[in-house]
Amino acid sequence: MANFLQPPRLRIGEDTEEERHATWLELFYDLVFVVAVSQLAHNLNEDISLSGLFGFVVLFIPVWWSWIGTTFYANRFDSDDVGHRLLIGIQMLTAAAMAINIHHGLGESSPGFAISYALGRAVLVIEYVRAGRHIPSARPLTTRYAIGFAIAALLWLISASVPIPWRFGFWTLGIIIDFATPLKGHKFQVGLLPHASHLPERFGLFTIIVLGEAIIAVVNGVSEQKWDTLTVISAIFGLIIAFSWWWVYFDNLGGKPIETARTEGKVGVVNLWLYTHLPLVIGITAAGVGVEQILLSKATLALPDSQRWLICGSVALCSLAVSILHRFGVIRYCKIRSQYRLGGAVVLLAIAIFGKGLLPVAVIALVAVVSAIQVVQDLYQSRPTTRLVDPEI
Repeated sequence: MANFLQPPRLRIGEDTEEERHATWLELFYDLVFVVAVSQLAHNLNEDISLSGLFGFVVLFIPVWWSWIGTTFYANRFDSDDVGHRLLIGIQMLTAAAMAINIHHGLGESSPGFAISYALGRAVLVIEYVRAGRHIPSARPLTTRYAIGFAIAALLWLISASVPIPWRFGFWTLGIIIDFATPLKGHKFQVGLLPHASHLPERFGLFTIIVLGEAIIAVVNGVSEQKWDTLTVISAIFGLIIAFSWWWVYFDNLGGKPIETARTEGKVGVVNLWLYTHLPLVIGITAAGVGVEQILLSKATLALPDSQRWLICGSVALCSLAVSILHRFGVIRYCKIRSQYRLGGAVVLLAIAIFGKGLLPVAVIALVAVVSAIQVVQDLYQSRPTTRLVDPEI
């Protein structure tokens, strides 16, 4: 049972930090974003083109950033009182409204999408003001965040009354301010770094959400096709792709960047962790759409260029993002793994470029093999004898 009224409390720091896991409220909150990500994937599924991909990314960014805002606030200042629960409930409503407006989010529904996003950010501003009132040591950070996010929210709110295409100029400026606010406040983050066990779990849970789209894609694709041999084989390869990247990501996940930032004062590695997850989750979601497109295509005809580029390019983006995370120690620091991820991205792009004329099953098989090789490499590098030889693994 929640306390009726309990002020926000500092949940981080060497003296107050304890082992934490996602709360039931956070897991409930995530359900709205399962729907939002599904709607984003549906949009891309209906328009596999450069303009469709651009629209998918444009709408994905504010949806993801809404989740990030609530997650980072709860990571530092969560208090399970009635006030906090009600504010989260309002944020769930705004996120649900964003999901509703995604289908025509760059057209007739764009005012509703903008207003929904702005209202969600306004609630976040209220939360930061509330935290600053009750936690003086956090006030410099909460004040900066409240001001930056409030300005961005105002721009999004104004955009709803501005005609297209000028509306999207306000969106761009608003999201730039949103993204820049944590970067400009890095000196205030040193003493208020995120929780070392809670944040990796929360990032992992959002990654699970987007990986779930790949599983849904396999089910949808197979259910709408006749159960022939090539379709079943393609579905198995689609599952191998999802399983491989689940393995690669979660086998290397940890709170090392936060611990490094705390001991060495390097806040940049935490921000790198944050922003590099954006291309990662975009890539995973798009890969799910790519798998579904392959399963719905004619098994005996060459895979169209747009679909080949979608599956290869999206998985290549995942591989590149994980390579960066490895290279800078955001997840397990390992130069060899970073090089393999980068090499995998290059191979996948080569398949996209030179794979014209390949059957759908051949394309998805090649992507699955490249993905599985990443897992094999990790297993090889994790051998006890290898770890003794190379301490960076």
